[in-house]
Amino acid sequence: MKSAASALLLFLPSIARAGDGSAYEFSFLSSFLQMIAALAIVIGLILVTWHFSGKLMRGLPGGAHLSSKHIRLIETRYLGPKRALLLIEVGGEYLLLSNSDNRLSLLKQINMLEEIEVIEEEHDQGRFNALLTRLRHSA
Repeated sequence: MKSAASALLLFLPSIARAGDGSAYEFSFLSSFLQMIAALAIVIGLILVTWHFSGKLMRGLPGGAHLSSKHIRLIETRYLGPKRALLLIEVGGEYLLLSNSDNRLSLLKQINMLEEIEVIEEEHDQGRFNALLTRLRHSA
């Protein structure tokens, strides 16, 4: 933000001189520098707006879901159009949900995260072993 303000003050004389219509000379360098200064100001305004809108959204009752501490979406796997599996954490418990069309249904309640990690490791390891086997047979 300070760099945008200092750039504006640095290029202010050239901006004022560009507005003077009596002696018009085109300078690519001054036009380029004015464009860079304007871009810095616009980006600075966007960042300031983004920062304050984030603070404002957290303060509103509807914005509480953005920083929820009790409900977290861990993973989503899409199975097809309008069909997905959702793994969510609610108060320390993990739930596997099915989402199809306009229905959301509970498939399984998982008690420990380690069960999920073991399943993922076995799946990845099995795929890696199959790849190694295919490479050995092709060589």
